[in-house]
Amino acid sequence: MSNMDQEFQKKPINLYLSAEHDCSYLPGRQANSLFVDPEKEMSADIYSQLIQQGFRRSGNYVYTPYCKKCHDCIPIRLNVRKFALSRSQKRCKNKNKSVTAEAKEAVYDETQYQIYAEYVTSRHPGGGMDEPDNDKYLDFLTSKWSDTTFFEFQENGQAIGVAVTDIVEDGLSAVYTFFDPAPEYQKRSLGVFSILWQIEEAQRRGMKWLYLGYWIKDCHKMNYKDNYQPLEYYYNHLWHDSPPGLL
Repeated sequence: MSNMDQEFQKKPINLYLSAEHDCSYLPGRQANSLFVDPEKEMSADIYSQLIQQGFRRSGNYVYTPYCKKCHDCIPIRLNVRKFALSRSQKRCKNKNKSVTAEAKEAVYDETQYQIYAEYVTSRHPGGGMDEPDNDKYLDFLTSKWSDTTFFEFQENGQAIGVAVTDIVEDGLSAVYTFFDPAPEYQKRSLGVFSILWQIEEAQRRGMKWLYLGYWIKDCHKMNYKDNYQPLEYYYNHLWHDSPPGLL
């Protein structure tokens, strides 16, 4: 057992159940989340342990779905060492071969924010994210304790997108990606390219996993992650090679 594992076990973490609210992914359902005590002194090391147990972060808040009547939100991670590109993913890489990436500090950048504002306005109309606020922008994407990098995608020296990525003990965690919503970029599948780039970055760092958040079988916004294999699925307090019901 590593020193970090021992330290993690010495300090119990209190968890709090949220109030019931409308599910963001499955219409007509109610949802709850289990939050780590916001007063807990968090660190990147502690979060590295929690993400291995199905937790994610949104800003400073660390949570996992914990719904009373539904267990469809499944934490997933991709084994980047065994990943192989599909034909469509190879085409996506080829379409974006002129795109470069630069690691930037997770701080406010006006150009990046303008891309973010245009992206959420065009992609999430009426979904609660279509009124971007530059005061809340970093609160959503960053935290006081995480090891977060903004990988800025550029073409001809111009920023066209950002992959917000947390570096954890055993891999990378894809937090959020946004890109220029102009039609010429929509045809380039920059969202797919971002995941492929993060897979390669994890490989370059000698890491094993890319954490991809939650997979929901019956939600198109979440089940596209099936396109990246081999995935592991976290349920019943363990990681599995197959989703529930397919063991």
